[in-house]
Amino acid sequence: MKIRCLAFFACFLSILSLFTGCPDRKDGFDPRKPVTVTMWHNYGGQMKESMEVLIEEFNNTVGKQRGIVINVTSIAASKEQNEKLTAIANGDPGAPDMPDIVTVYPSIAGTLLEAGLIIPLDKYYTSQELSAYLPQFVEEGRLPDSKLYVFPIAKSTEVLFVNKTLFDRFSAGTGSSLENLATFEGIASAAMDYHAWTDSLTPDIKGDGKAFYTADSWFNIAEVGMAQLGDGIIGVDVLNTRHDAYKTIWNFTVLPAIGGGFFVTNGYSSDLSRTGDIICSTGSTAGALFYGNTITYPDNTIEEVEYIVLPYPVFDGGRKVALQRGAGMVVSKSVPLKEHAAVVFLKWFTEPSQNIRFVTSSGYLPVTKEAFEERMTAAIQRAENPAVGRLLETATKMAGEYDFIVAPNTGNFSSLSGEYEKTIKSAMRNGLVQVRQGGDAKIVSQQLFEEFIH
Repeated sequence: MKIRCLAFFACFLSILSLFTGCPDRKDGFDPRKPVTVTMWHNYGGQMKESMEVLIEEFNNTVGKQRGIVINVTSIAASKEQNEKLTAIANGDPGAPDMPDIVTVYPSIAGTLLEAGLIIPLDKYYTSQELSAYLPQFVEEGRLPDSKLYVFPIAKSTEVLFVNKTLFDRFSAGTGSSLENLATFEGIASAAMDYHAWTDSLTPDIKGDGKAFYTADSWFNIAEVGMAQLGDGIIGVDVLNTRHDAYKTIWNFTVLPAIGGGFFVTNGYSSDLSRTGDIICSTGSTAGALFYGNTITYPDNTIEEVEYIVLPYPVFDGGRKVALQRGAGMVVSKSVPLKEHAAVVFLKWFTEPSQNIRFVTSSGYLPVTKEAFEERMTAAIQRAENPAVGRLLETATKMAGEYDFIVAPNTGNFSSLSGEYEKTIKSAMRNGLVQVRQGGDAKIVSQQLFEEFIH
């Protein structure tokens, strides 16, 4: 009789818990008293929409069952978000409260770590759990103390975007081939041919040849190019621009630019593509959706065009190396239950089924081995936007053939790369003026180089 009573009482408690939302005694969460986790992120456009859908799904399923609510309290561009985070780290008057989760790059994460604002995530992940992620993505999130602070949720690399419609016309007129674009030297040669060919189309107007190519980041060309050629661009507090290998990068960057074959801009390559000012560019896979499928010319006529995506170019004789990019999520220092709740969301968000849905709406790449190695083919076929499908196909090909490098987490990296970008663009613009005034391109380039390295 006593045993029957105990069994009945246990059954009664089990049934009662279904109605009362009995807390999970293992992890401390209680659906009756949900934990709210605030989030900041910097995703816009389609990525923002995908993020919103997935957060709502989490809140209505896993979050509801366990007692966790994700609340996005700020969506801002990286620059604006970094300014706010820096103000928090510095303790500036009027700075906002630190969010529980925020998207950051490792460089800004270092600032937050120095201020004691973020936690290492290793204690919340077993080695088996971490082994499910692509190791290079995880390692990028480790800061100088070797602990994991920036958790990968989506990554990107750089590729070559080509306006095939315009290139086919150029090819028909000159015999140039897409295969030439596999190397940076081939791009430089094609750029000068395109500039001369477009100039020849209007013989009554001299000097109206068009540019062929631009880069979203000329520093990235130098950083990756040096790695392809066997060396690094970052030295101790300086750039290794005196290295012999760097002269190859300088010649690629400056000679075609001062000859009119490259476009120098402070904007994005996608803007120039949409006006027909260039044919191809190197840029982040995350920018794929900004290229569109039309050109609007100065006279307001519109032409539909087709873009293709080719692997990142390689310098002659160099290794296949490309840049690994993309922010991750950091978790701020708080009470253990809130920290744990943030990690529960990160684990759910990066599961293959959720992660592949997030990235296939954009130009980002998934972060788990299963999503990347086993689900990408299906994702490519399901992609609603053909441009994204082509992009993912190229990125998958690169993943099997390329080595990927990451930007260093040194404190002076931003200032070094920013100063390089500013200086190299100034040299390109000044050289173009000198050549148009009658200067010899090779002589002008050498003079500019000597000024640049001193």
